[in-house]
Amino acid sequence: MRYGAKILFEDVSTVFQAGRRYGLTGPNGAGKSTFMKILTGELEPQKGNIGLPRRIGVLSQDQFAFDAYRVIDTVIMGNKGLWAALEERERLYEKAELTDDDGMRLGELEGVVAENDGYAAESDAAILLDGLDIPESLHERKMSELQGGQKVRVLLAQALFGAPEGLLLDEPTNHLDLESIHWLQDFLNRYQGTLICISHDRHFLNSVTTHIADIDYQTIITYTGGYDDMVLAKTQIRSRIESQNAQREKKIDQLKEFIARFSAGTRSSQVTSRKKEVERLQTSDLAKSNIARPFIRFEMKRPSGKHALETKNLSKAYGDLQAVSDFTCSVSRGEKIGVIGRNGAGKTTLLRTIIAGGPGVSDDFIRDGGVIEWGHEVNIGYFPQDPRATISLGMTILDWLREFDPQASNEELRGLLGQMLFARDESSKPTDALSGGEVARLVFCRLMLQKANVLVLDEPTNHLDLESINALNFALQKFDGTLFLVTHDHDLLEETATRIWSMTNHQIEDFRGTYDEFQAKTA
Repeated sequence: MRYGAKILFEDVSTVFQAGRRYGLTGPNGAGKSTFMKILTGELEPQKGNIGLPRRIGVLSQDQFAFDAYRVIDTVIMGNKGLWAALEERERLYEKAELTDDDGMRLGELEGVVAENDGYAAESDAAILLDGLDIPESLHERKMSELQGGQKVRVLLAQALFGAPEGLLLDEPTNHLDLESIHWLQDFLNRYQGTLICISHDRHFLNSVTTHIADIDYQTIITYTGGYDDMVLAKTQIRSRIESQNAQREKKIDQLKEFIARFSAGTRSSQVTSRKKEVERLQTSDLAKSNIARPFIRFEMKRPSGKHALETKNLSKAYGDLQAVSDFTCSVSRGEKIGVIGRNGAGKTTLLRTIIAGGPGVSDDFIRDGGVIEWGHEVNIGYFPQDPRATISLGMTILDWLREFDPQASNEELRGLLGQMLFARDESSKPTDALSGGEVARLVFCRLMLQKANVLVLDEPTNHLDLESINALNFALQKFDGTLFLVTHDHDLLEETATRIWSMTNHQIEDFRGTYDEFQAKTA
C-alpha cells in the first residue's frame, strides 16, 4: 500500500497464527491503522492477497452507528450471523399465520441460533458488559443515551462477543479506566483465537501479546515476545548490521586504496581479484526507520518551599452529585501523586478543585468549600484533559508559544518545537490546523518553556504514540518538582508515582507507595 510517493509497506508476506496474540506497532504514519483496515476489508490492498478466518471480531470506530439499538443488542451484533438469524426469526414470529415454508425456515433459523449459542446470547453479552463496567441498569437502554466512553466499552464488548476466531482491535484501551484495562488484559490472555491489536500502551502490550508485528522500514517484521522484547531485538539487529557495515566499509577502503595504487602497474591480477572482493563486500542497505523520538525535559526556574500544598475540607459537587467531599491532605516538595479511579469517579474534578486560582493557573473553576494553601514560590504547569481548549486560534504555533515567554528568542522556541518533532518550517503552522497529537506536543513545549515546579497532568498520554509516552515517562522520573498525574497508562503510573490517591464514591484513599504496592495491598 502506498499513498503517492510514500510507501507504507511493500511485498509483505506474513502469517498471523492461531492462538497467538500480536501487537501491531510502528511509529505514527507507518501504516498501522491502514493495515488494520485492509484486514477488515475497509480498504483494498493495491497489490497482494489476504486470507481470513470465517468469523472476525472488529472494534468499531464509529460511536454513533448503533444509536438506535439497545445496548445488549449492540453487543450481540458482534456475531453477524447470529444477529441476522435472530432478526429473521423475530419477523417470522410476528406474522399472524405461518406457512409451511415459514415453519421450515424457522427450523433452519433455530439451528443457526443453537449453533451460535444464541439462547445464552443475552446472558453472555451481559457478562461482557459487566466486566467492562457497563452496569445492568444500562443494558436495556438505547446506545444514544450513553456517554462517549461508555459507547466505546460497548463496542469493545461487541468485538469480543461470541469468541470469534480472529480479533482485530485498534486502540482498545482508549477511554478505558485502569480497572477495565486490567479486565480486558485478563480476557485477552484467555482468548484462544488470533489477536491483532494496535495499542500505545506499553504495559498492555507487554501483558497481552505473545508476538509483535512491527511496521517499519516499509515492511512488517514479526518478533517473539512483548513490546520491550521487540525493542531490544530490533536495536540489537540494527546495531549488528551497522557494526558489520562499518567493518566492511573499512575493508573496502583498504582494497580501493590498493586498487588505486597498483591499477596501472604489474600487479593487475591482484587488482582484479580485489575489485571482485569489493563487489562481494558491498554493505547491507539499511532502510531508514520511520521512528522519531521526541526529547522532553522538565526544568524548574526555582524549587518550591518544602511544603508544596496543604488542603483542608475540600469539597465540590454538581447539584446533588458529590464529586469531592471534605478532602484534607499535605503534599511535600518532590512527591509524585498518581490519581486513580473508575471513569466518572471525579479525578479531573479533584485536580481542578485543587489548582483553581493557584499560582500560574488561569482556570476559572470554582470549588464549593475548603481551604488551599500553596507553598512558597510554587508555580504550576497544567496539562488539562482537553488541551485543545487552552490553545488560542488564529495565530501560528510560534506566536502562541511566545506568549508564555516574550523574552525567548525565535531560535529557542524553534528548538523546543524541534524537540517535540515539529519540523523547522512548521513553526508558522496555524494553531487552527493542529491534529490531536500535535496539540499535545505543543502543550508539552509550553510546559518546558514555563519551567514550573509543580506539574498537574490530566491524561497527558491521549494522542501520544509509544515513543512520546516513553519520553514523557523518562522526563517525569527525572523531574525534581512535585507532580499530580491522572493517567490510565499502567507503566507511566507505576514508574513515576510515589503516592496514590484512589477515588471511590467521592472519597479519596491516600496511599503512600507505588501503584504496584497499592494493587498488592488491595488485591
